[in-house]
Amino acid sequence: MTSTNIDATPASQNHGESADSVPGALSEAASDERSRRDWRSSYARRLRASDFLVLVWVVYGTQILWLGIEPPRVSGLDELNYWIFSAGLVVGWMVALGLIDSRDYRVIGTGTTEYVRVADASLRLFGLIAIAAFLLRVDIARGYLIIALPLGIGMLVLERYLWRQWLVAHRRLGEYSAQVLLVGSETSVAQIARELTRTSATGYRVVGACVPRGGSGATVADTDIPIVGSVDAVERAIAITGADTVAITSTDDLPPYKVKQISWELESGRQHLVLAPSIIDIAGPRIHSRPVSGLPLIHVETPRFSGGQRFTKRTFDILVSSLLIVVLSPVLLVVALAVKASDPGAVLFSHERIGRGGKPFSMLKFRSMRVGAEDELDALLKAQGTGEIPLFKVKDDPRVTPLGRFLRKYSIDELPQLWNVLAGSMSLVGPRPQIAAEVALYSDAARRRLLARPGITGLWQVSGRSELSWEDAVKLDLYYVENWSLLGDIAILMKTLKAVAAPGSSAR
Repeated sequence: MTSTNIDATPASQNHGESADSVPGALSEAASDERSRRDWRSSYARRLRASDFLVLVWVVYGTQILWLGIEPPRVSGLDELNYWIFSAGLVVGWMVALGLIDSRDYRVIGTGTTEYVRVADASLRLFGLIAIAAFLLRVDIARGYLIIALPLGIGMLVLERYLWRQWLVAHRRLGEYSAQVLLVGSETSVAQIARELTRTSATGYRVVGACVPRGGSGATVADTDIPIVGSVDAVERAIAITGADTVAITSTDDLPPYKVKQISWELESGRQHLVLAPSIIDIAGPRIHSRPVSGLPLIHVETPRFSGGQRFTKRTFDILVSSLLIVVLSPVLLVVALAVKASDPGAVLFSHERIGRGGKPFSMLKFRSMRVGAEDELDALLKAQGTGEIPLFKVKDDPRVTPLGRFLRKYSIDELPQLWNVLAGSMSLVGPRPQIAAEVALYSDAARRRLLARPGITGLWQVSGRSELSWEDAVKLDLYYVENWSLLGDIAILMKTLKAVAAPGSSAR
């Protein structure tokens, strides 16, 4: 989707209507939009400034660390001092980040594209430097470059992450977001609106809708989105709402020429048209557009799990789980001793879960419940009325020991599952494994969760933990299974660390 900001022109100036004919709330929204500056440009300027400061710190800090305060001249270019070379490196790095559009408003705020572009620009720049140095027979201090590259990428990603938290905080207040006018059937408008408003971090704020029946002053069914006109009055609706983005949610009620006419009415470079088909829960890599005979056909690839993808994921699991077992071995020992001392019984709890392809396996956890807790589960579920829901959760579970509550809150009880990952029955990231009784209640769609290895953490765990409904949990797990990527796994692991450090009230 693309969107830009606009200083909307009042409807009374463009359409000969009085300001009194405009609903008060919408008129006020348009006035606020007129007074709002272009946040995209100002945000990009802030990123440029902070990128520059980070690169100066990294490049010159690495130079001083590796070469000292008085570095030698660059071998092969005796007239070039490393202070000058570092300045050129900073400038080149800034140019590379700009050329690859790493500060573009289309990629900031959500997703991993921004971080990927930062890394891509950095690697391309240093690759170009290496090639140029080889061709010109210039010997640049290798340690200087080897330290500067990963340190620079890491610090740039950290800086962008911090800015993203700032941006998300403002978006939760309705600021720094595209103002979207939805155009289409009432059903499609409601569906797209729910998806856009589900998380404020996406940066799309729905300000109104145009539906075939019109009806200014009414709202779209089952939403609080105001209807500001019919599909034939889009230009006036833009002026009323101050929208900077028009999203076509369906074309059933629009003649073929109407979408093109709407695009002609938008101000070039400041207002944008978005086609929002009702295709949800499908990631970008699976979607391709292809112009055929003047028709912009959208191809949606079926999910494929190549041998290379499986090899990459398994290799990542083995390397990371092995490293974590070594690093966390003191913690594992301390927790094992604490469990043994606090309550009689075994330290580890082994429970049969259903894994990839429906095959059962034994999942390990630090025991957090009293001995014999499994025998009490059915009675507790029946008492709470949750026995027929696949996501079995017992609220305020009386079987959990005091130490167990602490272990569960910070997910420490899950650490033995690193051995499951190393053995191959689980993955670091994937759908949460469930017991056979829960899997028996799966719908056909939910069974697609079994296409991937179950994980210690997953997309739904970092999106709400115990507060999500079963339907939402399945939706997120299916999105993960059908759109897997290594970068997505890394992003989920980073979010997991944040959720574990600050578990909040949803952890239990």
